[in-house]
Amino acid sequence: MLVEGPVELRLADGSTVVSDRFQVAVCACRRSRTWPFCDTSHRRRR
Repeated sequence: MLVEGPVELRLADGSTVVSDRFQVAVCACRRSRTWPFCDTSHRRRR
């Protein structure tokens, strides 16, 4: 999911992750090694 930045994400455990980029790819499948940000890991699995 692409989101216009900067972005501040609050995770389920209450922690916060910040990205100051102008556009941020947020992972929706939870396969990313850099979760909550997308690293295109979903493309390698079927």
